[in-house]
Amino acid sequence: MNGIVVINKPKGKTSHNMVSFMRALTGIKKIGHTGTLDPMAEGVLPVCIGNATKAADMLTLSDKRYRAVMALGKTTDTLDAEGEVTGEFEVNVTEEEIIEAVKSFEGEIFQIPPMYSAIKQQGKKLYELARAGVEVTREPRRVFIKSIDVLEIKENTVTIDVECSKGTYIRTLCDDIGKKLNTGAYMTELVRTKTGPFTIDNALTPDEVRARYEEGKLEVIPTDSLFSQLEALHLNEKQTRSIKNGVRMTWRGAKEGQSCRLYGSDGEFLCISDIVEGRLVLRKSFWS
Repeated sequence: MNGIVVINKPKGKTSHNMVSFMRALTGIKKIGHTGTLDPMAEGVLPVCIGNATKAADMLTLSDKRYRAVMALGKTTDTLDAEGEVTGEFEVNVTEEEIIEAVKSFEGEIFQIPPMYSAIKQQGKKLYELARAGVEVTREPRRVFIKSIDVLEIKENTVTIDVECSKGTYIRTLCDDIGKKLNTGAYMTELVRTKTGPFTIDNALTPDEVRARYEEGKLEVIPTDSLFSQLEALHLNEKQTRSIKNGVRMTWRGAKEGQSCRLYGSDGEFLCISDIVEGRLVLRKSFWS
């Protein structure tokens, strides 16, 4: 089995829990996920099986979309509802002021990673240091907020829709919005609604995955569908052998710098290659 199953990760489960679930269900060991979701978060988690695990890093780099709920009036040490309250503030802002503050984060911004995160510093993960009562200086990281919109304002809670680059911390974004409003804020809910080409509309719950697998009806998204925007090149037997043997084969008619998906003489998806000086140069292989 090779390809991707898009799971709607439930709240309270880790991303690794979903990998373990798929391994136990299918008996396949070569399974991985693309981009960690915190246990309190839910939503789109593409799980790669077989040769699709080689594409996991490409999916991890893709843009994401989230729906988040933040509560105004308090801050916590984890920047979300699972942490200890560190401050309480009066909330005296209008809806217009909230919308203006939220929209001000659109575009390129710099974020300081939260202490409760898996980033390593001093040889340890930040959350390990935080749990030991140690706080260290973190360098700001540049991220890009493609769009951010307010979906609902109800009493002191604000629901936002965020499309952003990889590495964006939505918890930090909520905290920064609270600072801008002088009200404090922390994240109470988070749903990832999109990652790369996959949306929550085609994500399956673990129960749905199990039922379809046991009925023999689980459809695995083919690995090459991740690269459908690239031109497809179909090789004959001799060319297929050459590519698998690492030969940088001349290919006429393709543009310099163009990336292509290559298929063998039997129709097998082989690899992604780039045109460099008129030759096919392997970027990533997927053949068995």
